[in-house]
Amino acid sequence: MNAPEIKTTVVGSYPLPAWLAAMPSATALRDALLVVLKTQELAGLDVIADGELSRFDPNHPETNGMIESFIRPLAGVDTALGRAELDAFRALPGMGFRARPAGVVRGPIGEGTLDLPAAWALVRPLTDRPLKFTLTSPYMLAKTLLDRHYGDPRALTMAIAEALRGQVAALDAAVLQLDEANLTGHPEDAGWAHEPLNHVLGAARGEKALHLCFGNYGGQSIQRGFWRDLIPFFNRLDVDHLVLEFARRGYDELEAFRDLRPEVALGIGVIDIKDNEVETPDTVARRIAGAVETLGPARVRWVHPDCGFWMLPRTVADRKMAALAAGRDRFLGL
Repeated sequence: MNAPEIKTTVVGSYPLPAWLAAMPSATALRDALLVVLKTQELAGLDVIADGELSRFDPNHPETNGMIESFIRPLAGVDTALGRAELDAFRALPGMGFRARPAGVVRGPIGEGTLDLPAAWALVRPLTDRPLKFTLTSPYMLAKTLLDRHYGDPRALTMAIAEALRGQVAALDAAVLQLDEANLTGHPEDAGWAHEPLNHVLGAARGEKALHLCFGNYGGQSIQRGFWRDLIPFFNRLDVDHLVLEFARRGYDELEAFRDLRPEVALGIGVIDIKDNEVETPDTVARRIAGAVETLGPARVRWVHPDCGFWMLPRTVADRKMAALAAGRDRFLGL
């Protein structure tokens, strides 16, 4: 059977199985990965992911490991902070939703003990479906740190990008996706933020994707802004497709993407992950139809949830994934 014209996928995270949290072990983690992968297969998704369970650590549940699992292993980063350093971080603009930094940069950033290839090796043999591998963008990671070494956000971000690039080069994922949920509220940095992101994406061996949203911290949007302000940034990216939030925000901003260079395909969020109500296949199909009518069939190549599922009950996430696949099939007449 030919590949669908519009593919379905997840953004990344899946609700943490309660039994893994209660009795974490290497065996329990593998079992959880099998459950998450099979659930996505049964939902009918085209490209699946590990639910970001390879980041699981009961000591950093608030952001599902999106920050700490990448920051803590890096050389040059110290996670022990004094009160004065905590106060200094809290005075920084744009990070008021975090009570403390992920760490303090005290020396040159290096890979340290970060081992993304090991995480990939754990999940890759567990399915024969195309897999995506997700990691947090160097820009977002840099924003969570208190910098006592570089004294320059661009230099710090590029140093993190260099550490991530070496890891990404070892991954043979069908899709390599960077996740960025901070730049959407800080378009003033968009003039340079593409450089470190492109540095990481340039090492990808499969399709290159960038996910952007306006935050899902405790089920809340954190950033405020508009997609139109980031169109010049998107046009500078070394990326095959974008994975963007729309279902929660609405689709009024779709027209701005007519100015996106034609080589970049769009992934459109058609599932609201901040609402427990499960979309119907008809609702999903209508949302896809609206995006295609606005931008044309050649532009819309992926549909997915707005962001990760980690804040939702598993039963809700599972039904939303099934609705996503059924709605795409209904739109395509499959």
